[in-house]
Amino acid sequence: MSDDVIERRALRILQRADVPLYLFALAAEDIDRIADVARISRDEFGKLIGYQRPEKKQHVNQILDYLDTDGALFPNGLILALPTSVHFASSRGPGASDGLSTAGTLKIPCPASDKEPRPAWIVDGQQRSLALARTRNTRFPVPVAGFVTEDLNMQREQFLRVNTVQPLPTNLVTELLPEVPTPISPRMSARRLPSALVDMLNQDAASPFQGLIRRASTEVDKKAGAVITDNSLVVAIEESLNSPSGVLFPYRNLADGTTDTAGIRHLLLTYWTAVQRVFPEAWGRPSTQSRLMHGIGIRSMGRLMDRIMVSIDLAAPTAVDDVTHELERIAPLCHWTKGTWEDLRVDWNVLQNTPRHISTLSNYLLRAYVQARTSTS
Repeated sequence: MSDDVIERRALRILQRADVPLYLFALAAEDIDRIADVARISRDEFGKLIGYQRPEKKQHVNQILDYLDTDGALFPNGLILALPTSVHFASSRGPGASDGLSTAGTLKIPCPASDKEPRPAWIVDGQQRSLALARTRNTRFPVPVAGFVTEDLNMQREQFLRVNTVQPLPTNLVTELLPEVPTPISPRMSARRLPSALVDMLNQDAASPFQGLIRRASTEVDKKAGAVITDNSLVVAIEESLNSPSGVLFPYRNLADGTTDTAGIRHLLLTYWTAVQRVFPEAWGRPSTQSRLMHGIGIRSMGRLMDRIMVSIDLAAPTAVDDVTHELERIAPLCHWTKGTWEDLRVDWNVLQNTPRHISTLSNYLLRAYVQARTSTS
């Protein structure tokens, strides 16, 4: 084995012809040489990059303590996405293949220096890989499954699929879904478009939500200002898209599978801009200071959106003003930052993001809005 290549005995398995899968072993120190972690983040243009969650230091240290013992047994393998530059040479002779796998030698290129990028990506086992990179047992053998692809979408898809036993953080899964084009499951597929719309709301300069939504990729120094949990907004949009009574439902063409995303964007920006205008003192504050920015506020106002927006002419230049007028009907009854919701008989900060409280507040706002419209008609 030369310094620029790691050569290992391996089994090649062809589950699909275009993506070879290899089973082999690496020394602990080898993993750090060839594989890197694709941390989830966004580039300067707002495009999602990577897919892995942050390092869990306590978890890594627990693994490291065990690896540094004399009798460590570590059957938990790693899953790597290997580059197309790997080379596999099958062994000679009739015994090289048993019909399911083929034995041979796998050659993996190594970077010439620390400044060059590593060729492989860790799809599963990043906490284990971090511990292995730091263990004193540098030659500790580690089982590895590696599939050959440089397609980031495939890596993300496999990352989501293998992390089902120990569920991934909801916001990480939600943010990754728009970047995975193949179907994952009916439940996850239903959240793909809502998550993409939340991305738009968080990045669009015309959006009142710009920079306020906390996603898995939100940088540490920006988390303080990202006061809205993305999951609440994703669920609010998902409800409106998938319920026949939702105002966003007609924007989906169920016959051909297309969606008028431009129309949805216009509706969402119109409604939530009016919400920001009507409740400026509650907008953009931490959820501990404003229940409007809390999950219960987002979900409840999302349901009110379904009722208000059906009567709004979005093509009119006065659309935001019209929505503002409708919201002002219930504004005096709302206590997002202080006081008591009198008819509900609860203080403003008692309301929580629970199904019971969401239903209670949503129903109250809807009733109040309908009554206010009826009394002035």
